[in-house]
Amino acid sequence: MATTELYTKGACVWVSDPEAVWVSAQLLRDYRPGDQQILIQLTDGTETEYPVMPPASLPPLGNPDILEGENDLTALTFLHEPAVLHNLRVRFLDYSSIYTYCGIVLVALNPYEQLPIYGEEVIDAYSGQDMADMEPHIFSVAEDAYRTMIREEKNQSIIISGESGSGKTVSAKFTMRYFAVVGGAAQQTSVEEKVLASNPIMEAIGNAKTTRNDNSSRFGKYIEIGFGHKGDIIGANMRTYLLEKSRVVFQAAEERNYHIFYQLCASEDLPEFRSLKLDSAENFHYTNQGRNVHIPDTDDAVELERTRNAFTVLGVQPDQQMEIFQIMAAILHLGNVTIQASGRGGERSYIDAHDRSLAIFAKLLGVEGAQMAQWLCHRRLAVGGEMLVKPMTGQQATEARDALAKHMYEQLFTWTVLRLNSSLRAHRQQPKSFIGVLDIYGFETFDRNSFEQFCINYANEKLQQQFNRHVFQLEQEEYLREELPWNRIEFSDNQPCIALIEGQLGLLDLLDEECRMPKGSDENWAQKLYDQHLDHSAHFRKPRMSNSAFIVLHFADTVQYECDGFLDKNRDTVFEEPINILRASQSELVAELFQKEPAGEVLPNSSLPNGSLRHSGKRAHREHKLTVGFQFRQSLQVLMETLNSTTPHYVRCIKPNDLKQPFLFDPKRAVQQLRACGVLETIRISAAGYPSRWTYEEFFTRYRVLLRGSISTDDVRRSCQRTLPDLIPDPEQYYFGKTKVFFRAGQVAVLEKLRGDKLHAAGVLIQSLVRGWLQRKQYQKLRWAALILQRYIRGTLARRSVWSFRYTRAALILQKTYRMLAVRQLYLTIREAAIKIQSFIRGAQARRIYRQLLVERAVVFLQARVRGWLARCRFRLIRGAVVFLQCCVRRCAARKVLRRLRAEARSVERFRELNKGMEVKLMQLQLRADQQARKSASLRETLQAEREAHSSELEQLRSSLLKLQTQLQENIIAAPLITEKQKEERRRAEERHAQEILHLKQEIEAIRAEGKALEKERDDLAILLQEHEKSQQESRRQTVDQADASLRSELEEERRRYQSLLREFTRLEQRYDNLRDMSMFSNNERSRGHRRTDSTVSLEALSPVSTPFSSSPVFPSPEEVRRVSVTSPTDRRLWSTEQPMDVLMENVGVAKDTAEKMKGEDLRHAYDAVRVANKFLETQLLSQRAQWEEEISALRIKPQEAQDTAVDADLKVLNSTCTQILTLSCHSDLAEQVAVRDQECSRLRRELKELKHTVTLRRILSYAGPAVAESQDPSPALQKNQMLTGLLECRKKDENKLIKHLITDMRVEVGLSLPSGLAARVLFLCIRQADCSGDQTRVKGLCGAAVGGIKNTLKKYGHDLDMTAMWLKNAYLLKDLLQQHSPRQDMKGSEELVPLVTDIQESVRALSDLCIQAYQQLLSISESRLQPIIVPAMLESETIPGLSGSSVKLSSGRKRAASDPRAPAEGASMSAVLRELGALHTALSRQDLASALLEQAFHQLIHLLATTTLNSLLLRKDMCCWNRGLQIRYNVSLLEEWLRSRSLQTGGAVTSLEPLIQVAQLLQMGKRTEADGQAMVKTCNALTNQQIVKILSLYTPQSDTEERVTLNFIRIVQGLLKGRSEGQPPQLLLDVRRVFPVTFPYQPPAPASDAQFKIPESLKISFLRRI
Repeated sequence: MATTELYTKGACVWVSDPEAVWVSAQLLRDYRPGDQQILIQLTDGTETEYPVMPPASLPPLGNPDILEGENDLTALTFLHEPAVLHNLRVRFLDYSSIYTYCGIVLVALNPYEQLPIYGEEVIDAYSGQDMADMEPHIFSVAEDAYRTMIREEKNQSIIISGESGSGKTVSAKFTMRYFAVVGGAAQQTSVEEKVLASNPIMEAIGNAKTTRNDNSSRFGKYIEIGFGHKGDIIGANMRTYLLEKSRVVFQAAEERNYHIFYQLCASEDLPEFRSLKLDSAENFHYTNQGRNVHIPDTDDAVELERTRNAFTVLGVQPDQQMEIFQIMAAILHLGNVTIQASGRGGERSYIDAHDRSLAIFAKLLGVEGAQMAQWLCHRRLAVGGEMLVKPMTGQQATEARDALAKHMYEQLFTWTVLRLNSSLRAHRQQPKSFIGVLDIYGFETFDRNSFEQFCINYANEKLQQQFNRHVFQLEQEEYLREELPWNRIEFSDNQPCIALIEGQLGLLDLLDEECRMPKGSDENWAQKLYDQHLDHSAHFRKPRMSNSAFIVLHFADTVQYECDGFLDKNRDTVFEEPINILRASQSELVAELFQKEPAGEVLPNSSLPNGSLRHSGKRAHREHKLTVGFQFRQSLQVLMETLNSTTPHYVRCIKPNDLKQPFLFDPKRAVQQLRACGVLETIRISAAGYPSRWTYEEFFTRYRVLLRGSISTDDVRRSCQRTLPDLIPDPEQYYFGKTKVFFRAGQVAVLEKLRGDKLHAAGVLIQSLVRGWLQRKQYQKLRWAALILQRYIRGTLARRSVWSFRYTRAALILQKTYRMLAVRQLYLTIREAAIKIQSFIRGAQARRIYRQLLVERAVVFLQARVRGWLARCRFRLIRGAVVFLQCCVRRCAARKVLRRLRAEARSVERFRELNKGMEVKLMQLQLRADQQARKSASLRETLQAEREAHSSELEQLRSSLLKLQTQLQENIIAAPLITEKQKEERRRAEERHAQEILHLKQEIEAIRAEGKALEKERDDLAILLQEHEKSQQESRRQTVDQADASLRSELEEERRRYQSLLREFTRLEQRYDNLRDMSMFSNNERSRGHRRTDSTVSLEALSPVSTPFSSSPVFPSPEEVRRVSVTSPTDRRLWSTEQPMDVLMENVGVAKDTAEKMKGEDLRHAYDAVRVANKFLETQLLSQRAQWEEEISALRIKPQEAQDTAVDADLKVLNSTCTQILTLSCHSDLAEQVAVRDQECSRLRRELKELKHTVTLRRILSYAGPAVAESQDPSPALQKNQMLTGLLECRKKDENKLIKHLITDMRVEVGLSLPSGLAARVLFLCIRQADCSGDQTRVKGLCGAAVGGIKNTLKKYGHDLDMTAMWLKNAYLLKDLLQQHSPRQDMKGSEELVPLVTDIQESVRALSDLCIQAYQQLLSISESRLQPIIVPAMLESETIPGLSGSSVKLSSGRKRAASDPRAPAEGASMSAVLRELGALHTALSRQDLASALLEQAFHQLIHLLATTTLNSLLLRKDMCCWNRGLQIRYNVSLLEEWLRSRSLQTGGAVTSLEPLIQVAQLLQMGKRTEADGQAMVKTCNALTNQQIVKILSLYTPQSDTEERVTLNFIRIVQGLLKGRSEGQPPQLLLDVRRVFPVTFPYQPPAPASDAQFKIPESLKISFLRRI
């Protein structure tokens, strides 16, 4: 118990509570020895007296706040139940952490929701890390087991236990997934895939829905995963324990049968399942008893598809799967068989012959229905050597039917497990070691406990004993290592309880003995238990109110078992006759399930104690005498022996609540499970010894202030040993080890209190001195300030007097001047008024005279007009009279002429006869005369009318003139009388005019204001239009940018996929080489003699496509042989030579390989599949290219359409002139954008074209070009090639020698001494010369040999950075040279370049792939060197000396016993990281590679460095502190400086460091107020919400000067983060495996010639002849 000195005012204690189990309280006064009560205050503010009986009943003390949320429970200062419960609650609810360490135990709480903490990036983060350094996780336990197995070469076990619904199955599943990823390759191999595929099958046939869990495992399983010498998975084996067979025939309310039955019923409509005659699950007796056949959010049909796929992966053929499903369906139909009673009292029973369910059952299993109906209702007895048939009652027949169903399911379950083990078994080699994963039920106690709970609790007793002994052993090893006396630890063993169960005459022995009795019963067995153990065992009791039950005091709880049904479940009786019928089944699988075992052997499922087959008769008794309890005890013994031979790792799963609600913590249920699973026992064992352990250095650093006397930093241990007795007088409370000092429970708290008191006293002293000094400084400042103030005040007063005099004088002057100005202003105002009055009067007089003049002028004008009119009238009268007289005179003269003419006419008739022609003329003249007469008459009438009108008008004018004269005379007489009225009217008119003028002015002003408003509105509209146009341009630009970005991302994704495919192809090729070497080695071993192979043979390397694969032959399993032997001839085509892959290759146009026949069929199929996939990828890329070109053209048209739409809208808003101007500017901007986008689209098309040329692997398509070229005449280009000089000629017989000396056998020192790209230029000149000679086959052969030689050289120097960079340069340069001289290359403008005649496009593609391979190998070398030192260098190393050594966190300093920390990497510092980066940069720079390639390479490496560092930081609590943030920022600055010094900051490398920079800022920022949170959210824009919250929750102060991040602040930050939108998916860890695709820019090299370089003699290629 803790020291009573710690119970002081303000101390935190725990008191019991009926609801919350434990609640926190605070002491309100100090506790003194002898007090009967202590005054405490609860969290709700209630004060109460707590009774104590010192010292045993003092309430447990609370831990310091700095330890709240500690990830290891054993690190707590006070180890007790309330501290454990509170720590788990805080981590679960406040930090959302479901995992917590408790020594060697991982406590896992079920969150009841999916958490993003199980991805591959999390696996990468935990892989290779120490268990004690990382946050608790199931992957950490798996990593510790895996690394311990590799390091110590010892088998491991992971024991996962917990009650139903606590998450055991999920934990086991994730553990197996971790092993599959870490123990396999980057892509899962067949073994890892099979191991993971076993989970859906076992869940389908072994899991069911219970009231506590929707996917509860109703059996225990132990999976041994075998690993080879290299740590890879090579096989697995599964053992199961105690299948709950009773669930097949009975389910409680709200529970279900096994999942497989409901999956089959949900898939009844499938065509292949129609023969099973299935129906809904509600219609089967074995599935409808729970009254709820559905599970929320679960689709049974989909789950069945997963189960079938898993069967397929494990090699179970479809017809065999159907046989399994037939047996499952038969069990369902068996449950619907109706058994009817007959006879007196129902002593007999029978089954109707026409029972439909029985008929379906018999048809599905291939048995006789009548026989099955007979023996389900009868049994056979052996009496006196004779066999008698006895009928059974209806109840007995129903029980026999259910027993048969349970036995059938058990046998099928056993067969399935054996089939899985056969598929998972390692065939090639024996596992070197294994890791076992035990997923077993936890301690169970219900209202009614039966035989199943008894066996489960018995198994947990054995596991708890093994756990206690292992913990005790670890403690013992720690004490022995530190030379401590370990016999002081009290160890509680549960061996008496185990002996009660399995000992001689124990519960199981008495149960088996009672089962052998002919008339044994449960009551007799209970009585025997009372007689044997009631007064002899402390762990056995009898209930007070029952004689058919017993009580066992288990380690976790006291459990009462009901004896009813124990004997029947232990016997597990099934009669022999139905079994014999099933053995004769026409179905081979059914017959196989029930075959008899040879005498002396146990059942096939000997390790599967799921029940035994009990028959009637002596023979049956001899063959099947094992009971369920006996088998379970044997299998449990084997399991314990296996676990004891391995190193165990423990995972305890806790169910936080019974409501299955996410993140809901029920303290009652949690503490009950903690007591049952042994976590508190671990704490008790730890607390019984020395739970707190500090190294001497940590203790010296932490408690240096308490050490007295001379302190020597050189000998820390001696200083501690000299001073500690003065601090803790009781020597029993501590002990000095070799490297650590050990403390009893609570002693660290005592030291902390002493340290706090010492620091408090020192602080008070410092405060007093500082405050005195501050007061003196303040007095001196005040005195000095007073003197200064007095001086300034006196000067101010004097200046104020002078200023008053000046103000008085200035006031007088101002008054005088003001008065003068006022009088003058008044005079000027009067004068101006007089002048204005005069001007107005004079103006009025002038206007009056002017108006008089106007009147006079008007009168004169009128007089002149009237007089003129009178004169004109008089003239017209006179002229009319004259004309009248003229007319009269002329009329008289005409009459005279007429009379004369008449006389002449009468005289003319005499001459008519003389001149008859004159008659017509006369007639005409007569007519004319008549017309003249008529005309003259009309004229006379008109003249008369005019005269009358003129006379009347003249009279009117005369009368008007008289009136005007009269009025003029009257006006002249009355003029002086009307002047006053005119003045008045004039004045009124002027006023009216003035008002009108004022009104007009106001209207003008309003019009002007309206005009201004309209102008302003026009300006606003113009601005709005411009903004609208800008927004449209911005939206169009964003649309184009988004389309451009999507095209780029798709291009990068396709490039990444292709390069990943190439990397996978390289891996398969390497695997083939390994298998070929193994095959050659085995062949050499079998051969009698040794034959030396010519060294030149190895130089003829085949391309990856033509390389033959070889592997050991794969023989079919016995099960496949059996299936082939009994099935139709169609099934025998398993080994047919015609494969579907050949047909598929023909369909997609992939040429078949013409090389030698491949021996390994699996590898050949895999290789062909890769080729077909590549062909599909090429086709897909071509189609995508066409689609992208259409999208580019659409994007090109789209801005123009948007532009037209915008212009139409603008024309409706503004006038035509503004619209035209804006439209013209818009046209110019859009034209520029379209031009830029056209350039980008052209560049993208070029990149797509290059990508298209690099997609197809070599030899996928066969070309007919060479044959056509050979048959044609030499082209002009060939004639031009023949005139080229400066080439190198290599004879055909020397080609292998050239490849050997120039590529494969080149030494490292020779290669590094050569000029950059020399080998590529030499090869190109040789290829060029062969092309000039017209031998195209030789050109292609030389190119292929060069590619194969470089590839073999890269494999040879797979770990040499400089050689890989050199051959990357040569492959890159050779590709550019061939591409430059390719006949497909456009050579306009380059007259000196002569294209090759041979089509070498295939070689260019091969070289492009080779460049990618070399680049990936280069990065792989650097990553393998960097990976081990990234975390130690970036996080753990102290580049700033002494930064973290000034303070030590308050903790026990105790590493977990099961973890063996690996020593840090030697030289793991930033200098080592920069040295590795510098080595890569030197290797690349030495070869003069393009700067863009260097930027891409370092972008990839910096991304790996940043993501690895960040992921490790997010999982390590000890790294989330202020000084570590400063250290990280300094390390990142070193990287940035290094990148800038080499001009690599523009390739994205610096951007990859941004998350690390923001993490460092986050660790150093303030974390108190909401303003700090807002600044934090604004700054950390490169971090996700989960990452920010995780770092804040992990933040741990490393000294007393820092403050812990409060939960309130974390909630504030979470609220602020909700408003922030993130484009990336919500994830915690970054993807370490992300690979950025590489692009090799085309750089046309200078023309190659032999005169440009000198070939050194060290290459030994003098046989080349210069041309």
